[in-house]
Amino acid sequence: MSSPRRQAASCPAPGAPRVTREVRTLPVVAAGAVAVPFAIQAYDEIVAHDTTWGEHSHPFHELLWNERGASMAVVGARVWTITPALGLWMPAGTLHSGSAIAGTWFRASFFGFHTTPSISDTPVAVEITPLLRLLLERLGDAPLAPASRTITEAMVLDVLEPSPRELLVHTPTSALLRPIADALRADPGDQRTLANWSAQLGVSARTISRAFSAETGTSFARWVASVRAQHAVALLTRGREVEAVAEEVGYRSASAFGAAFRRTTGLTPAAFRAL
Repeated sequence: MSSPRRQAASCPAPGAPRVTREVRTLPVVAAGAVAVPFAIQAYDEIVAHDTTWGEHSHPFHELLWNERGASMAVVGARVWTITPALGLWMPAGTLHSGSAIAGTWFRASFFGFHTTPSISDTPVAVEITPLLRLLLERLGDAPLAPASRTITEAMVLDVLEPSPRELLVHTPTSALLRPIADALRADPGDQRTLANWSAQLGVSARTISRAFSAETGTSFARWVASVRAQHAVALLTRGREVEAVAEEVGYRSASAFGAAFRRTTGLTPAAFRAL
């Protein structure tokens, strides 16, 4: 795989120190278009700066997960947050972009398109269980004897499966819902209810609720919870205190925030922050 082209972009915020964002460019390659000499190959990196990957695709399947920190993958209007507990399976040939917060230690496992059937035709979350983590780390350790590698790869494929739990936000794009989406993503602590938005937009709450279900596949309340969880992951990765994060993303108490965060990510805020 060729090395990505990189360029640095400055992203200063008012009153904040200058922050450098690294932008990387990778090619668009069709599924199976390039022969690869592996069944499963491991890659990992600690990003020194906030980093963005432009839209690209791979000839092989990819499992993305983190040893530490948070990253995102974007496919169309769908945005997944990747954590140490929740990874993402990206089928070969899927056009996607991504980003990672400075200090994130991300890992990727590449699966040969011609040797490994995809666990899903579309991107899907994968729970990074202790067993799966150990197996993937073993493949990335010192060179294994061929027989040991074959056995370990078979065990990875045996335990690898989609997870019903995922940190996914499907961004609505209709003229009706776009103001709500823009407001909540800009300020996840926004406390406006369906009734408030109904009055502001001049449509019934039922109309908004139906539109959310049709466009995102989930309810307004669940969508808001997912937006808040994604924002909280980014803040915790940057070292913010749990109580401050809870307040910023709109929870009345750290305990309520903790329960919601654990339901979504599989970790308590404190446990995630300690990674």
